[in-house]
Amino acid sequence: MRRRTFDIILTAVGAVLAAGLLIAGGLLTWGYNFANDTVHDQLAAQQIFFPAKGSDALKSGEIGPYLNKYAGQQLTTGAQAEAYADHFIAIHLKEMAGGKTYAQVSTEAQANPDDTKLAATVQTLFRGETLRGMLLNAYAFWKFGQIALFSAIASFAGALALLVLTIFGYRHARKVSPETDVFEKPATA
Repeated sequence: MRRRTFDIILTAVGAVLAAGLLIAGGLLTWGYNFANDTVHDQLAAQQIFFPAKGSDALKSGEIGPYLNKYAGQQLTTGAQAEAYADHFIAIHLKEMAGGKTYAQVSTEAQANPDDTKLAATVQTLFRGETLRGMLLNAYAFWKFGQIALFSAIASFAGALALLVLTIFGYRHARKVSPETDVFEKPATA
């Protein structure tokens, strides 16, 4: 096989791969924007706000270190949703139920159907765990968006590298003698 033909084939493959990476980068950027916008819109519609700075709700060592940076803000991002779910709701539910889960308290309530206080605790735990689960789903969706962003950046960087190599490959193909074979040793002076 002629060296020029080999160079042109390799650079054409590089150009096709670069185009594929550009398309992938574009789709990943779209995915990132979609995830971020959807999470923001859905969370903003819930009108959840973090406790105000300096409030008693943030004084706990299990809560404050995680939520102080968001004090007084509206919950609109995946990172905020995770912090609120794991370091606010979960802590309060654990305190309310004495460390027991919804399933454990629900089982107790079923065994004591006349205990209205226990039934109310079950309802509160159910609602809290449901909200917590929804917030953690928003966090997961947001995290997928973040992964898409980093993947898009890697795709665009790879495409740029392949485009540069493709340009060099075509330049090299024009310089090589049409009669040179791929495995032919270059002449030494």
